[in-house]
Amino acid sequence: MIRKFLRKVFSRKAPVAIPVSQSIAKLSIIPFKHHGIRRSQISPCALKITTSLQQAGFSAYIVGGAARDLLLGLIPKDFDVATNATPEEVHHIFRRSRIIGRRFRLVHVMCGSETVEVSTFRGHSPVDENEDASISFTDQHGRLLRDNVFGSQEEDAVRRDFTINALFYDPSKEEILDYLSGYEDIKAKKLRIIGEPIQRYREDPIRMLRAVRLASKLNMQIEAETAKPIGDLAPLLQNVPPSRLFDEMLKLLLSGHSLPCVIDLRARGLHHGLLPMLDIILEQSLGERFITIALRNTDERIKQNKPVSPGFLFAILLWHEVLSTWHSLQASGEKPMLALFRAMDEILALQHKKLAIPRRFDAVIQEIWAMQPRFEIRTGRKPFRLITHPRFRAAYDFMLLRCESGELSMELGEWWKTFLAVDNEKREAMLPKQVLPKKGKRKRTRKKPSSDQTHHPENSSGNIATDHE
Repeated sequence: MIRKFLRKVFSRKAPVAIPVSQSIAKLSIIPFKHHGIRRSQISPCALKITTSLQQAGFSAYIVGGAARDLLLGLIPKDFDVATNATPEEVHHIFRRSRIIGRRFRLVHVMCGSETVEVSTFRGHSPVDENEDASISFTDQHGRLLRDNVFGSQEEDAVRRDFTINALFYDPSKEEILDYLSGYEDIKAKKLRIIGEPIQRYREDPIRMLRAVRLASKLNMQIEAETAKPIGDLAPLLQNVPPSRLFDEMLKLLLSGHSLPCVIDLRARGLHHGLLPMLDIILEQSLGERFITIALRNTDERIKQNKPVSPGFLFAILLWHEVLSTWHSLQASGEKPMLALFRAMDEILALQHKKLAIPRRFDAVIQEIWAMQPRFEIRTGRKPFRLITHPRFRAAYDFMLLRCESGELSMELGEWWKTFLAVDNEKREAMLPKQVLPKKGKRKRTRKKPSSDQTHHPENSSGNIATDHE
């Protein structure tokens, strides 16, 4: 049934890549007295780049998330610049820069430890009038494969994903240029896609995930027409390169709003393209509670500016898949630890195909999982050896989440909390006394007496009575 559904979605003819109508673009210039953003709020590197480009005769603006976040009173994580200069011209102006990208060429400009991304205004991709051009720029589902078409500032605005990301801030004049009423949408807390939703989602299915993430992160409502086709087009995510899916998933998990994002992904049917069987995990009482607690804790850590390990997050999301496979292998007769390692390998192999989790995270994920059975062994020197493991803290936090979700007893978590809080002497006292097995009465073997012992039994070192019984 699922295969028929996917075949139906993928067999639909992709819509012709008609340029977004420029009639929807109407320039509004918003002065400082209305928006209140000062040039001093821009990072020194981004300010230097816009100034240098303008002095060289080009136009240059702060764009995307930075302009949006400043209007919302948030601190941007980075500042992107858009210009009418080509990548080669930008690279020529800034000595410390490099041209990157295949789908759309960009320039990374470095100022000390800061790197600013500079893009050239994009134009419309070729219309499907020329079949050869169409094949080279889109795939059979309408997804853009290449987007290296330069254009005007207005064209660049209508080629962006959402209206709130299509604002241009000019630091020199402290003005905002708005072609698509993005400023009004920000004030109304409304997330609206630019152009015809189905076409835009087909061009880049990642936009569906981005809509969910931005709506949760910015506390916005997804506009009705923007939200309507998401459920039907969700299978298109399977056509997206796994590396891009991983990048978007990581942004979602580290947004500080991962829990509402995951809930919304599930409600809109988008989770199938991210983590296989995530819907099954969330429908299990223990799995849902475990992930809910873990994501809530992650969101709190991010809001407190505490570090979060991506490896730890993916260990959480995949744990109940590992647990299910582990139990199945043990039920078939596999030894516990061998079954665990086999389950870990199987689940990670599956995820590498689906989500392209970088191999550098494998060691962290596997060590967290492999250490879990060791927390249940509290005898001898094993607890002392466990706390010296380099990944102990991550595995310990993981174990506490399992206790809190009801997968393990709370007594186990409390025992470990106490064990870590006291000194070695008290730790020794916490360990259960090992009861040695009773030794049976040793059967003494009769010692064959030497000739001297036979004649002089008083010189024998053995039991005289026994020797002569």
